[in-house]
Amino acid sequence: MASKLFAPETRERAWLLYAWCRKCDDIADGQDHGGALSVVTDAQARLSDMRGLTDRALRGEPTGDPAFDGFGLVMRECAIPARYAHDLIDGFALDAADWRPRTEDDLLRYCYHVAGAVGCMMAVLMGVDPADEATLDRACDLGLAFQLANIARDIGEDAAAGRCYLPVAWLADLDLTPATLMTPAARPRLGILGRRLASMAAQYEESARHGTGALPARSAWAVLAAAGIYGDIAREVARRGEDAWDRRIVTPKRDKLGWVARAGWQVIGRGRRWPAGAARPAQLWVRPAA
Repeated sequence: MASKLFAPETRERAWLLYAWCRKCDDIADGQDHGGALSVVTDAQARLSDMRGLTDRALRGEPTGDPAFDGFGLVMRECAIPARYAHDLIDGFALDAADWRPRTEDDLLRYCYHVAGAVGCMMAVLMGVDPADEATLDRACDLGLAFQLANIARDIGEDAAAGRCYLPVAWLADLDLTPATLMTPAARPRLGILGRRLASMAAQYEESARHGTGALPARSAWAVLAAAGIYGDIAREVARRGEDAWDRRIVTPKRDKLGWVARAGWQVIGRGRRWPAGAARPAQLWVRPAA
């Protein structure tokens, strides 16, 4: 819904970039347009195919797959640094290696690879100079906020697929393991972890808003709407507590429309409310340098 707020050319470019992200995710997880996860027995082969098609697209060579060809087109048109595409694929490589985060820093590094890097690509797509590191930091923050909300919402689904993105250190602090995570006895402690993820997501969401001053008004409108819509997922996890995984959390359409309207007003005063020159909170994780 938020993408519809972009100017037409920006919207179509965003869709092309998203189509590649979605296709890579589907390849990695054996999904169909983000459907149910399936058991993947050839993860490394899938990863190799993904890298090969992506590199061909970046070179401007036809791949025979519209998602990759469209991706190559938008990367060239917008001069998006290829490092961010490679960083995203490195995130899929972590999953292919059955990687698990041990610390909070590990968790945030993973979030960078699978979402923060996309935020950086989107910022350049919207007209941000690739050398504007301060704005790219804020764009990365929004990706981190989105992924933290995803992880909080999907703890149950991930557990069913044999995955756990909660740091080992967090689990140990509450005497939990991936095997006991979804048991009835663990629910109160799981609620604590859900709120912890939601609190982190809120910090990164707020930081990201300071980058909207560098964007054209319509792009800022779309970004602020998306931040609110996705942020509501994390907020609902926190509100439900230990019941957050009884049914999948979604942001209802009426609430999405509410954020579209609210974001429209926020665009007008974004420079005063979220000044671009404000210092980024020192406690927030720092994305990898180029």
